[in-house]
Amino acid sequence: QAQLVESGGGLVQVGASLRLSCAASGRTFSIGAMGWFRQAPGKEREFVAAVSWSSGRTAYADSVKGRFTISRDNAKMYLQMNSLKPEDTAVYYCAADLSARINWIGTREGEYDYWGQGTPVTVSS
Repeated sequence: QAQLVESGGGLVQVGASLRLSCAASGRTFSIGAMGWFRQAPGKEREFVAAVSWSSGRTAYADSVKGRFTISRDNAKMYLQMNSLKPEDTAVYYCAADLSARINWIGTREGEYDYWGQGTPVTVSS
């Protein structure tokens, strides 16, 4: 079992930055990868970024490459979001896989077993 708690969302203007955090507790020693997903109003949840817990290898959606940076430190994961755009407005969810796979990254929802409650990000123009 794992528990995930996101924080750091808020209302910002176009071009601003935000840093999201996700604190994991429970079976954190089994984490294979963690990821960020987002769901905009009226849309399906989509992949944003993910990081392998063992190697630190990362993956990003094309829409956020060069603007967002994912990182991890002990049992916390972060998403640094720069140059925010109105289309980044969504509820952001962190997710964890507890397979303990080495150097593995998942980019699909079904690959993650545990989810946080989400933190809203609104980018105003």
